[in-house]
Amino acid sequence: MGVPSPTESARAVVTGASSGIGMALARALASRGHSLVLVARRGDILEGLAAELRDSHDIAVEVRPVDLSDSPAVEVLCAELAGREISILCNNAGIATFGPVSDLNPEYERAQVRLNVNAVHDLTLAVLPHMVHRGSGGILMVGSAAGNMPIPNNATYAATKAFVNTFSESLRGEVSAQGVHVTLLAPGPVRTATPAPENQSIVDKMVPDFLWHSSDKVAEMSLDALEHNKMRVVPGTLSKAMSVAGGYSPRAVVAPIVGTFYRKLGDDG
Repeated sequence: MGVPSPTESARAVVTGASSGIGMALARALASRGHSLVLVARRGDILEGLAAELRDSHDIAVEVRPVDLSDSPAVEVLCAELAGREISILCNNAGIATFGPVSDLNPEYERAQVRLNVNAVHDLTLAVLPHMVHRGSGGILMVGSAAGNMPIPNNATYAATKAFVNTFSESLRGEVSAQGVHVTLLAPGPVRTATPAPENQSIVDKMVPDFLWHSSDKVAEMSLDALEHNKMRVVPGTLSKAMSVAGGYSPRAVVAPIVGTFYRKLGDDG
């Protein structure tokens, strides 16, 4: 059956909905008629977004201000979602760090793993059984082209996204015949708008404008891919190049080159 049409009782869940791709996914789902559960740490931003979507579309929007790196809080959220009719899960929330692991805050690195890996796994386990039982549902996993290769100075992030990439495509092989769609989004550089020169980060300065994709476009592409049960959607030239490099180039050659770029990000941070 695949991704179900919107109903009054069903909800689409979007994590990391307070900014970027997550906020764009929430708007795109709302425009397609799906009622929502929005999840992120910043409850005030979620409430503003929820009010906007309720005013613009005839849907229900619920807010869950949850820090997904907080394991007990994730456990509570998962218990709630496991008992509800969740039609779509967008596992989007994530964070990244740059620089040598030995120089980074150990607790923040552990929090990154809890958010990028454990929460993704736990939320999927919470909603998947009912999707399989109903014979319908959609799970969008936001991985990364960074998960296809070793990236010195981005080690924890690359490793967590390697988990998401592999988990997504493995899970798809288990449930596609049971009516559940699983699609991996592996984006490259994404932003909502081009910042003014004085507000540009080192990433904005190092990555040419033509390589950036808009959050809105990526969200629409991702939901279209989920509806058509595509295994992976890779928006943008840079992300496609990274995917190819990760799959076919010798890692001993690629890792130092990519690591130099990410070291500069760490120096800026």
